[in-house]
Amino acid sequence: MAAASSSLGTQIREELSCSICLDLFTRPKVLPCQHTFCQDCLQDLASRRVPLQCPICRQQVRLPPQGVAGLPDNLMAANMCERLRNQATLSEETKEQPQSGNRCSFHPSEEVKLYCKQCNMPVCTECCEESHDGHPTTGLKKAAQERKSTVQALINEGRNILENYLSFLRSLREEEKTLNEQKQHRDNSIIQTYNQMVQKLTPSKDHLLYESQQNHSENLEKIQTERDRVLADVNELSAVCNRAEQELQQGWVEFLSQQTALTEVVGKYRGKAAPTPVQTQPAVFQPKDTPVPVLGHVTVQSLPPAPIPAAPAPIPAAPAASNDAARGRGHHHGNQRQGEPQSQDQNVTFGGRGSATGQFSDPVGVTVSEEGEIFVADRDIQRIQVFTLQGTFVRQFPTVVPGEVKMSPDDVALDGEGNLWVVGRAGSAEFAVQYDKQGRVLRKFDLKKIEWKRGVAVDTRKNYILITQTTGDWPGLHGEVLVFRPDGTLVRTVGQQQEMKNPEYITVDEEGNTLVSDWYNHCVFVYNKYRQFLFQFGGEGRGEGQLNNPCGICTDRAGNIIVADRLNSRVEMFDKTGKFLKHITTDMKAPLAVAMAPQGQLVVTDDDDHFVSIFQTYRT
Repeated sequence: MAAASSSLGTQIREELSCSICLDLFTRPKVLPCQHTFCQDCLQDLASRRVPLQCPICRQQVRLPPQGVAGLPDNLMAANMCERLRNQATLSEETKEQPQSGNRCSFHPSEEVKLYCKQCNMPVCTECCEESHDGHPTTGLKKAAQERKSTVQALINEGRNILENYLSFLRSLREEEKTLNEQKQHRDNSIIQTYNQMVQKLTPSKDHLLYESQQNHSENLEKIQTERDRVLADVNELSAVCNRAEQELQQGWVEFLSQQTALTEVVGKYRGKAAPTPVQTQPAVFQPKDTPVPVLGHVTVQSLPPAPIPAAPAPIPAAPAASNDAARGRGHHHGNQRQGEPQSQDQNVTFGGRGSATGQFSDPVGVTVSEEGEIFVADRDIQRIQVFTLQGTFVRQFPTVVPGEVKMSPDDVALDGEGNLWVVGRAGSAEFAVQYDKQGRVLRKFDLKKIEWKRGVAVDTRKNYILITQTTGDWPGLHGEVLVFRPDGTLVRTVGQQQEMKNPEYITVDEEGNTLVSDWYNHCVFVYNKYRQFLFQFGGEGRGEGQLNNPCGICTDRAGNIIVADRLNSRVEMFDKTGKFLKHITTDMKAPLAVAMAPQGQLVVTDDDDHFVSIFQTYRT
């Protein structure tokens, strides 16, 4: 019997033990899946694994605001564990206490020798005289022999009941194990069936997307061809009118010398037919009216799973419409809408070191207009050069401030009206200057003289000009972002609390979020539309997701973040949360500035080779 009692006690203890620490429950907590664990064990598990999963069934657990402490208590388990602990304590105390013999609890000096049949309890002589006078009694040994069989029968009955209960608990455990295995098998079957259907549909999807892309590329090519032709005419007319206007202001002699050229060019275009709308032929996608396939059924029956309907035949290829003419405005380091990618073999690289037209000496900034004109800030030559998205030179103008003083540009951005904002330095002064697309100065305001490069972006929602600024000496640098109105009024300063060191390039995405690359900290800081800090990502290194002196930054229509990782000689793509997605290119020596074109192309400058590259395909 002692062995049976020990076995039952062991089984009960197993049922009341935590499967994590393997000890009796302490402050037991119940998970939504109804499994119970110690509070401290769950707290430790939750600190190491997010999201928290049940250690037994692997079901994810959404913790309440109070954390693990807010989960429901298992009061029954707690009470039973407390009783087991108390029983163990009493057992230990009983073992440690010396045996006092058969002494009466009411009269410790008397030995218990009799058994009161009427009261069913052992008594001493004084008990019989005081409270059991006249009650029938017998000897202890005889009473024990008479009642032994009755007590043993009750013990046996109790043991049998306990065994039934424990057997039931074991069956529940086995049933739970079986249910978990069945669920895992069922889930695997659902996923496998879904994947098989997706595999059957993938070739049809790829074929449809290919035909859609072909149609889109043909229409874009028509538009770009016509754009290039008209831009050449615009450049010629603009140049001759600008020269005549300047000569007219200087005097009659100079004006008369230009009259012939002006008459010739204007006469040439007077009789020329005006540009006509481009006749594109966008395709239309016609979905096939096919019933949606059913994966199967999950039923509460002990029957074979319902047969899975055969997958429909592949959808016949149909041309797809592509009417995505929406284009972003503002600063085209960001604020751009991504167009459809074209084939990789259409990537373009142009430039080379030099001062001639189409060459560069330190191309530090780039932006792209809605019309597809690329504006490159050529710092050493102190000019802005303009190109088409095929790399064809269109025009150029010097970066000057009022007084005809030339300025070395640091960066360039477009505002919501299509005008350019350029930051740079002229002698011992620094400026932010607004130009129109032909290079005429519209306004300017002064900036603090610093030794470090600046970046510029435009928040088109409020027409704010955002400019980076670094002060101090290496390595004690202090960086910040200055937010101005177009008249030069400082609105606020951002980034000091995050300990920016050397912010250079900056962009504002379509949601109004501000992203700043920090050269010194090897990271990107991200702020919301209210300029409140959200997060930062990066960190020095060459691994995926790490950066080494990041420079240019922009975003695409999907919100993906593109960073020129200069000293790692690559251009990186991250998602909107800062998670690394892919290397766009690793073939450039020193990528510096990046910009997204409304048509979907990515433009990157390289200030080592002094080239500009246009990537037609860059997405994941």
